[in-house]
Amino acid sequence: MQLEEKLRAGQFVTLGEMETPKGADFSKLLKNASLVKGRVDALVVPEMANAVMKASSLSGCAFLRSHGFETVFQVCCRDRNRLALQADILGAAALGITTLMAVPGEEIAHGDHHQARSVKDVDLRQLLGLCRTLSAGRDFSGVELEGAPPSLMVGSVFNAGASGGALDVEIEELKRMIDLGVRFVVTTPLFDQGRLELLLKRIDTSLVSVIPTVLLLKSAGMARYIDRNIRHISIPAETIQSIQKAGDKVLQCVRIAGGLTSRIREMGFSGVLVSTAGWEDKLPQILDTGKI
Repeated sequence: MQLEEKLRAGQFVTLGEMETPKGADFSKLLKNASLVKGRVDALVVPEMANAVMKASSLSGCAFLRSHGFETVFQVCCRDRNRLALQADILGAAALGITTLMAVPGEEIAHGDHHQARSVKDVDLRQLLGLCRTLSAGRDFSGVELEGAPPSLMVGSVFNAGASGGALDVEIEELKRMIDLGVRFVVTTPLFDQGRLELLLKRIDTSLVSVIPTVLLLKSAGMARYIDRNIRHISIPAETIQSIQKAGDKVLQCVRIAGGLTSRIREMGFSGVLVSTAGWEDKLPQILDTGKI
């Protein structure tokens, strides 16, 4: 059953994140993807996460699809204007890649090409409108497309770590995204049970599929840095301490990710995205621990 069908049927979906290489050799990408073939419903291919130059999401999706994997194509406001965005979306649809995830993209300053210029010809809301227009058979300037329009399943991102009034703003923006055709949202990484419960209370999951992100921590130092420096991501002190005290710290990080994955499934979310931050070979262990 395909990803879209499972979401429509209310079945839990498992997504794995697979980053493209900083190069043209995709053999490692295929090797890591093959480790979870048949265990995940789709592979999300980021579009140059953290503004670090790598092969494009579209190329990674096309490559993986040619080897039998369903993929989620990330479409990013940061790097392309409305012409290039439409060209990529139509090209992806022609290749059978019709599930996409619209993202704003991290700031250039976070990446490895500081002299690059952000494009941002359209913002996230406009990008979603662009996708809706293409699905209706016209381009963003209103010209009719040739042939049948692409049947797109569009998702986006949701800042699950916002609190107070900021969370109210995020909820209102989510409502606008749903009106623009968003079918699923992938959250920022979550580590707190209370925050997961709050999401289920605040978001009408009958209108949109909510897929929390589980981020694989690599060390107590990484966890501490994220907790102190990354806005809207909070990691419980006991989680950090459990890594510090563990004899096998990598195994403990895998156990934490697996436990979160299992909890998210039990709570009734639509699915989970497991992000391994470059440790894709650990994804099978996380799924084993989470009994997925």
